[in-house]
Amino acid sequence: MNWDAWIVAGLLLALVAAVGLALFSLWRTRRTLDTLEQMLDDAARGQFRETRFDESRLSALETRMAHYLSASSMTSGRLEQEQAAIKALIGDISHQTKTPIANLQLYSQLLAEQELPQECRTCVAALSEQVSKLRFLIDALVKTSRLETGVLTLSPRLQDISPLLERTATQAAPGATDKGISLTVEPTELTARFDEKWTAEALYNLVDNAVKYTPAGGRVTLRAVGYELFCRIDVTDTGPGIPEDEQPRIFGRFYRSPAARGQEGVGIGLYLSRQIAQREGGYLRVSSRPGAGSTFSLFLPREEPPAVG
Repeated sequence: MNWDAWIVAGLLLALVAAVGLALFSLWRTRRTLDTLEQMLDDAARGQFRETRFDESRLSALETRMAHYLSASSMTSGRLEQEQAAIKALIGDISHQTKTPIANLQLYSQLLAEQELPQECRTCVAALSEQVSKLRFLIDALVKTSRLETGVLTLSPRLQDISPLLERTATQAAPGATDKGISLTVEPTELTARFDEKWTAEALYNLVDNAVKYTPAGGRVTLRAVGYELFCRIDVTDTGPGIPEDEQPRIFGRFYRSPAARGQEGVGIGLYLSRQIAQREGGYLRVSSRPGAGSTFSLFLPREEPPAVG
């Protein structure tokens, strides 16, 4: 065999070896990608289990991915356990406080019916007021905790806005009448997606605050404005207004303006309303100037949110 034949044979062998090596690399890469894809699919279904990986057979990336998914799976499991524990704790608090608070209300009512000196009657009235405040606070904290931990699920659906506005105004009417405040609802035919029960609570908190902080003889107005993606519900009052530097803080849990110290409240209504709005895919805003009243705007989505994945 001459040199040319040897050279050709060598080139053919080199070519075969290169093709074989390329095919092996392609197979190994595809196997690794298939394994990673299976890991991600198992993790998405919550069925991931880490197995032993041989560094001589699997890439370092594959091994690191396995470790990451294993840690994520453990974290998810711990979060589920913590959520279950919080749910049980919230249930216990709600259950265990109902009876004592109900008994306190009952006994304060019985005392109020007795023939008591004026000084004692004043104390009984104060006791009854504090018990009512305690009951409201416990209820609000339980609701907020359920929202924050995901224990409570809202069920928004497309429905008319008008009944929501009318029912909220009817609920707040006694307090407005006592103060001589004009409470009006502007007619609307708009619709939005919202959970009827919880949105009513969020909106009532806004209207109740408006009535509470508006001086006697003032006005509170409810109106709805439609946009392409959202429906905006405005609660406008003729109250004292809110300084600009306070506006970002009023939605914080337990925050109360120094100017509101003389009013009843625990500083959780606006926080709860914002939590409800966010859980429905909406949001809450305020527009106000000192001496010019305030407008709290509850934005509710008008369409089904896009599906993920």
